[in-house]
Amino acid sequence: MHIAISGNIGSGKTTLTTLLAKHYGWLPKYETVAENPYLDLFYKDMKRWAFNLEVFFLKERFKDVLDIAQSGKTIVQDRSIFEGVHIFSANNKDMGNLDERDFDTYMELFDIMTSLVDAPDLLVYLRASVPHLVENIRRRGRDYEQSIPIAYLENLNRRYESFVVEKYPGKVLVIDVDNLDFLQNPTDFAGIIDRIDAELFGLFPDERSNQLV
Repeated sequence: MHIAISGNIGSGKTTLTTLLAKHYGWLPKYETVAENPYLDLFYKDMKRWAFNLEVFFLKERFKDVLDIAQSGKTIVQDRSIFEGVHIFSANNKDMGNLDERDFDTYMELFDIMTSLVDAPDLLVYLRASVPHLVENIRRRGRDYEQSIPIAYLENLNRRYESFVVEKYPGKVLVIDVDNLDFLQNPTDFAGIIDRIDAELFGLFPDERSNQLV
């Protein structure tokens, strides 16, 4: 089984991936972020480095999907190959960071790759407002993230809403996280678990899950 955790930069994807892996005994699969040699360059000059950045991420995500398909284990993944393309790459194109030629080449690669793999069994989307994202980004203190433009986060948020509703080919669970602290508050985390159990195993969530929507 394959569960993907989806959400904008600073929404808590990695934290939730870690917590779910520990709770269920699933194998976590984390996004290759720090290892991307173009990330710091991209935030300094998005137009120059966007294509390099996106191709590196696409390559890594495709490797991850192949590993997941061949593992025979239940995997919880920090960000899927689908949102990497339909949200981040499409956003870079619309912002002028990717020209038409480069984007078409990139999409041809994506289409070939995704013809060989299945969508996750469940996509858990962590919906967060831009102020919430900014605060989380500030708190975790990654140098290369501190210069992210607010407009960039706003554009990504709009694309997440469109992607989750209109483009994603599989099952989606939406969790609003602005008023949750699932790392420090066991009740918040238990509510998320209830809703995931309901989606995956047909169990009915208890009243705590009503606080999440």
